[in-house]
Amino acid sequence: MPITAIVTMPPYAPYMAEVLRHSIVSGIRLNTVMPVKDSLEDVLKRLSDEAAMHGKELWVDLKARQLRVTTYGVPPFTELELSHRISVDAGTKAYFSDGKESATVAAVNGNKLIMLEGPKRVVGPGEAVNIPHHSLQIEGNLTDTDKRYIEAAVKTGMHNYMLSFVESQNDVEELKKLDSAAKVVAKIESRKGLEYAANDWKGEPRLMAARGDLFIELQMPHHIIPALEAILAKDKTAIAASRIFPSLAYSLEPASQDIGDADNLLRMGYRTLMFGDDVCMQRDSIISGLNLLKAMAARYEK
Repeated sequence: MPITAIVTMPPYAPYMAEVLRHSIVSGIRLNTVMPVKDSLEDVLKRLSDEAAMHGKELWVDLKARQLRVTTYGVPPFTELELSHRISVDAGTKAYFSDGKESATVAAVNGNKLIMLEGPKRVVGPGEAVNIPHHSLQIEGNLTDTDKRYIEAAVKTGMHNYMLSFVESQNDVEELKKLDSAAKVVAKIESRKGLEYAANDWKGEPRLMAARGDLFIELQMPHHIIPALEAILAKDKTAIAASRIFPSLAYSLEPASQDIGDADNLLRMGYRTLMFGDDVCMQRDSIISGLNLLKAMAARYEK
């Protein structure tokens, strides 16, 4: 099985055609939190047509039950409005910035988190929030934005979706009720998602080890390795996503640990890697990442 890459593309990136021409690229991902100025139908048609022109696929990433901030939260008295109504025990930790920042939940009011001691910066719309506690309950799954994107995709004849935080087959079926032709990649991003993959997954949809959130959601950091192995053991075509060469977002000299991390994924048997947002925001960083992955892949494709 050849080693391929999926690239998260800003919808107006001037270097999109160059990325799509790259031999290791099999498709592009549209992160639906990225702002667009055109109608959703026009955006999806333009992106899918450009991908198809190069023999590649477009994937629409739906946020589903992933918690995201919807308005600005300003310290020192921070109330954060979320994309879903939730319930969770007071005193639990909420994590921001890929787990680098945290604050304590003082109270919950519907879809609003009242924070005790932070975050100590302005938190803006679209930022992800992780609350990896057993008491967390999230109301609903697909967001209104998700549903608008699905409607637009159906109208344009596009049916490829990545579905965030899949935790049961019902999550997939909810999407398929809106698009019966949906081709779904189920993003495994939580402990409940790992249980679904281990016990209830029946051979489809294709699984993704979405490491950005999964790493934060696990009980202990070192559990990420057996989690990655378990997902791949269930689905030999599983995709490993996020945290791929993150150092390239800040320097065109990749960090040694980034190379070792990607090599570990290839040694495990992952054959499709998906680049996350940060490294894809500039032409030089993503082209460097693709060239590096292609060079590394050569030793596994002999």
